[in-house]
Amino acid sequence: MAQGNPRWIVPAPLAAVDAEMADGTAIRLRRHGNPAGPRIVLSHANGLAADAYYPFWSLLTDRFDVVVYDFRNHGWNAVGALEAHAIPTFVDDMTRVARAIGLRFGKKPAIGVFHSLSGQTAAIEACSGARSFAALVLFDPFICPRGCHQGHKDRLRKTMGRMVDGARRRRDSFESEFAFAERLRSTPAFGRLRPGVHDLLARTTLRPANGGSEYILRCPREYEARIAEQGYRYAEFVDAGMLPCPVKVVGSDPVAPHSFLPTVAMNEILALNYDFVPETTHFLQLEEPEQCVGAMLEFIGEEGERVLAG
Repeated sequence: MAQGNPRWIVPAPLAAVDAEMADGTAIRLRRHGNPAGPRIVLSHANGLAADAYYPFWSLLTDRFDVVVYDFRNHGWNAVGALEAHAIPTFVDDMTRVARAIGLRFGKKPAIGVFHSLSGQTAAIEACSGARSFAALVLFDPFICPRGCHQGHKDRLRKTMGRMVDGARRRRDSFESEFAFAERLRSTPAFGRLRPGVHDLLARTTLRPANGGSEYILRCPREYEARIAEQGYRYAEFVDAGMLPCPVKVVGSDPVAPHSFLPTVAMNEILALNYDFVPETTHFLQLEEPEQCVGAMLEFIGEEGERVLAG
C-alpha cells in the first residue's frame, strides 16, 4: 500500500465541538458515521490518537453514531500543564466528555469502546459510580482487577516499567512524517500493523513545528512517560464486581511476540467477558480490525441491541 493511501485518510467529521473540562481545558469531540444509529464513543492508548484507529472504527460508521475524542495533551488537543496530565484527571475528563456528548449531539445511551490507557480510564470511571456508558468494550486495557494472580501483577509492573523507560528515550522530533513512519516500519513491535497504518500513525500523532521544518510528538514524551509511571498503581483500582454495566475485554494473543501486556489474566476474572484475538499484539485494532469488530459485535449485537435493549 502506498504512503497516504485514501483508505486510511480520516474523513472530516460531521461535527466537531469542544468540551470544557474542570480546569478549563478544551477537548475536541468529533462525530462520524450515522447520527441516527446507536452511539459508540471511542478513544485511544497512551501517546496515540483516536484518528489512528480509523482502520477499526471506519468499519462501524455505516450503522453507528461514532464519536471519537483524544485525551488531553493528545491528538487534536493542545498541550497543557504537565501537572494536570494524570489518570485521575483523565477519569474526570471522561465523565465530562460523556456528558458533553449528550448535550451537544443529543442524549442517548452510548457504548464505550476503549483501548489500553483509555480502557483503564473507562473501567475506573465506571467503578467510581459514574454511569456514562451502557456497556464497555475494552481492548487490552491496563487493568489488573482484584482476583488477578500475583504473577500477572508482577508481569504488568515490569511491563509498565519498560514502557516508562521507552517513553523517556523516545525521539521527539522528526524531519518528516515519512521519516517517522519508516522508523515505525523498522520497529518489531509495530511489525503486524496493516499496510498504510504506519503512515496513519505518523499523520495523527505528529504535528508540524518551527514553521514546518520538523515534526514533533503531539503527546510529548515526558507526558507519555508520566502516565506510564502511574499505570500500574491505577491498574488495581478496578473492582470487577462494582462495574455497573456489561463489560467485554478483548485481549491480544497472550503468547504472540511483542504482546507485552499480560491480559491473559483477565480469564481469571469471572465478572468480565474475556476473549483474545489470535496472532495480535497490543495494537490489535490496527492489526486485525475486522476480527476486533467481530468480537465487539458478538458482545453488543450487530446494532448494539444486546446491551442497549431496554
